[in-house]
Amino acid sequence: MSIFDLLSLLGGLAMFLFGMELMGDGLKQSSSGNLKRLMEQVTNNVFKAFLLGLLVTALIQSSKATIVITSGLVAAGIITLDQSLGIIVGANVGTTVTGQIIRLMDINSGSASWLQLFNPSTLAPVALIGGIICIKFLKFNNSRTLGTIFMGFGILFMGLMTMTGAVDSLRETGVFTRLFTAFDANPALGFMAGAVMAFILQSASASVGILQAIAVTGTLTFSTVYSVIIGIYLGDCATTYIVCSIGAPPDQQRVGVVNVLFNIIKITCIFAGIFILRQTGVINGLWDNVVNSGSIANMNTVFNLIPAIIALPFINRCRDLSKRLVKDKAREVNPYQEKLDALNPQFFATPALALRSCYDLLSEMYDVARANYRRGLSLLDQFDETVLNTLVEEEDNIDLFCESLIHYLGALAANALSPDNSIILNAYYRIVSEFERLGDHAMNIGEIAQMMNERGNVFSKNAKAELKVLIDLIERILNETEQSFKKRDLESAFAIEPLEEVVDEMVAKMKSTHLDRLSSGECDANSGVGFMELLGNMERISDNCTNVALAIIDRVGAELLTINDDYLEKLFESREDSFKMAHDITYNEYMERLEASNKNE
Repeated sequence: MSIFDLLSLLGGLAMFLFGMELMGDGLKQSSSGNLKRLMEQVTNNVFKAFLLGLLVTALIQSSKATIVITSGLVAAGIITLDQSLGIIVGANVGTTVTGQIIRLMDINSGSASWLQLFNPSTLAPVALIGGIICIKFLKFNNSRTLGTIFMGFGILFMGLMTMTGAVDSLRETGVFTRLFTAFDANPALGFMAGAVMAFILQSASASVGILQAIAVTGTLTFSTVYSVIIGIYLGDCATTYIVCSIGAPPDQQRVGVVNVLFNIIKITCIFAGIFILRQTGVINGLWDNVVNSGSIANMNTVFNLIPAIIALPFINRCRDLSKRLVKDKAREVNPYQEKLDALNPQFFATPALALRSCYDLLSEMYDVARANYRRGLSLLDQFDETVLNTLVEEEDNIDLFCESLIHYLGALAANALSPDNSIILNAYYRIVSEFERLGDHAMNIGEIAQMMNERGNVFSKNAKAELKVLIDLIERILNETEQSFKKRDLESAFAIEPLEEVVDEMVAKMKSTHLDRLSSGECDANSGVGFMELLGNMERISDNCTNVALAIIDRVGAELLTINDDYLEKLFESREDSFKMAHDITYNEYMERLEASNKNE
């Protein structure tokens, strides 16, 4: 055996593995926007879940990725453990699609001319050329992601061709004949070899693909290769279990356990079936037949599909056993724990899922901060120690949300993100700080109320009437902020800044009139301090909302820019006139109400 042949073999293997990873990453990136929506459609119908698992795995070319994503969704409470069962079984079947693609190597020069288009020697350079054109010269939305998929596909087949050329040159050495003859005589040895290979490569598809490449030597028969394929299933599910279990809550670990249990059932079924068929002579004609790439792909599909059909109606037994093997852990219950658990690092492979979890927690963060703002205002009217304690507890949760999101977004940013996902991530970075400050101002209002209660201070009727007008305008701004963030509504985002300008003008007016009340003795100095501090916090809340609106405008504008430059230009034109009109209408309405509140006294 020449050292150069060995280098060619290892180099081909490296290209094959890199191409498979590159193609899988591109497919996940392109499909991840719809992936969560697909997963959330899962019902308690195990057969629909099975088809979903098969489809998703066929799309992203990785059963491990599908099962890991599923475990993360279970941990986040998006789907239940019961709903995940069918997906797990379907993912095991879906992974066989890769082998069916690789079998294109069987197309030879004797095939029909149109079939030559699908020969790897044709597909590989075409895919590579298409990939580099998409990456370097085309600028449409997701062109780089599409180019990555093409490049991965081309590199995968280039690696396969390099491997097959190397193993073909090694045929005369007899190394593969001796190796697989040993597996024929001792299936347990072949089983262990397959398990170790899949565990090291962390991919069943790649392991089967290597067998398909070796098949060109003509040394593989059914009897020598079946045990290796079965061993691959064990090694693959072991790596999946490890990924699902590291630092995971119980239900997430159970997803990995169910996958292991199903694969044990699958392995047992295959060995038992082959033993029975061998003893009855049904497969005697197949036993010593030489297998090629297509035969191995078909064997892999049958080995996965038949046990899945047998086990699917009884998969609930695996769930029950997983609950006995993985016990629930006692822990302090946080009412927002499910949304916090949804910030799962396992979603980093599909950034759209990770960003969706961030959106869900940001939405919750806004709702909690706004509820706290209202609690703070209620304490000004009627102080209640219980309400203040709730406000403090929820402020702690807002701080926890902020810390968790900043840490998660930072970790997510270290991954390769598409331009669209980077735009969303940057917007969330900006928004999380604004929501945290909104919570801080709500806490400040509660502390002002507490201080005034301890000192026995109260606002004058005029001060209360003015505050009512300002509070109404702030509520309007908060409504627009919620609409702009949760619905990505540009009209609501544009509506906030003119309202915020009116808040600034109202606060200046209210401070001036309040100084007049202090001079006339209508208000005492202690309550006057509280009033001024309250106005400052209300003004800063409107500033926070403006900053959220700007982040939304920047985000949505950047997304639209990648789609249609003309549409974006029309969308932003004439905003100056609209701003002035909205400002003037709001100014007249609320200033009139402010003047009326003083006259009514």
